[in-house]
Amino acid sequence: MAEQSKIWLSSPHMGGDEQKFVKEAFDTNWIAPLGPNVTSFENAIATYIDNNVHVAALSSGTGAIHLALELLGVSSGDEVLCQSFTFSASANPIAYLGATPVFVDSEKDTWNISPILLRKAIVDRIAKGKKPKAIVAVHLYGMPYKVTEVQKVATEFNIPIVEDSAEALGSTYNAIKCGSFGDIGILSFNGNKIITTSGGGALTSKNEEVKKKAVFLATQARDEAPHYQHSVVGYNYRMSNVLAGIGRGQMLVLDDRVAARRANYQYYYDNLNAIPSIEFLDEPKGSFSNRWLSCILTPSFNSREAIRLALEKENIESRPLWKPMHVQPVFENCPNYMDGTSENLFERGLCLPSGSNLEEEDLERVVHIIKSHIL
Repeated sequence: MAEQSKIWLSSPHMGGDEQKFVKEAFDTNWIAPLGPNVTSFENAIATYIDNNVHVAALSSGTGAIHLALELLGVSSGDEVLCQSFTFSASANPIAYLGATPVFVDSEKDTWNISPILLRKAIVDRIAKGKKPKAIVAVHLYGMPYKVTEVQKVATEFNIPIVEDSAEALGSTYNAIKCGSFGDIGILSFNGNKIITTSGGGALTSKNEEVKKKAVFLATQARDEAPHYQHSVVGYNYRMSNVLAGIGRGQMLVLDDRVAARRANYQYYYDNLNAIPSIEFLDEPKGSFSNRWLSCILTPSFNSREAIRLALEKENIESRPLWKPMHVQPVFENCPNYMDGTSENLFERGLCLPSGSNLEEEDLERVVHIIKSHIL
């Protein structure tokens, strides 16, 4: 019996115009790191998110977080508050700078950083003589965090927010696009994201000087001089003109990709929500998720694994929800403020195939297997 075709968790989905912009780069010999595609891609992102936002296209979302933290003055010995329930790229740049991540648990409405625990963590760190230098808050799986509540806490203690929108391009909170709420925002265009540049990311800010400083640091911090002169340490974080061409083509189909992923979620919801042992994360009032990944909660770790392994056996990729940072070996000795929410989500949760290029027959295969193996 022939093996069933592979269903990926979230594969790249080209729109058709990417090659045109890449060809422009080749035809004009703009293969060097910078060029007109970079500028046009940055402008397209800014137009999409907010005309008051300034965008720096970079080589990765991780690099964007690194630059954001450095621009906010984070350095060796500092502490940075970070959502625990996230991918390691949200936390690793804190360690790059010699700072210590302080992890905060999630709340159940959005699975994102808990404003209550955030405030508790800040009060306790200050009492211990260490006021945090920044907050890394994440719109996980495309679901906006509680922007109003988190911003209120940040403002109370005058702590800047790095808005990790790596998974949330196209999502909105109170009709405002994610990527425009933090003191500095970041985006990711990794191969599995809602749109991709193969590899890449961006830094966003409503302060043009922040964008200029980010670009300066991202291009090896070269001073203005006829020779190569450097007064501070810089990085090789700028996006190439070729990859930015892919991004220009992807921006043309972004809304279609959001619609397709939301349709995937709706299909799963319509076909699985009646099963009492399966739970979905609803959108809170005012939130609009791009549904980058469609996720379910099962009754237990064993139930989750039964479904995951059954899907794997049928050549279908799925993935447990993120393992929280505070229980990762690399960060297990860092301070944390937990109530068990993220560990419970990790134990029970599963990300289902969510690519915008899935066909209905792919979704039918996934649903059939889940219904056959739910415990």
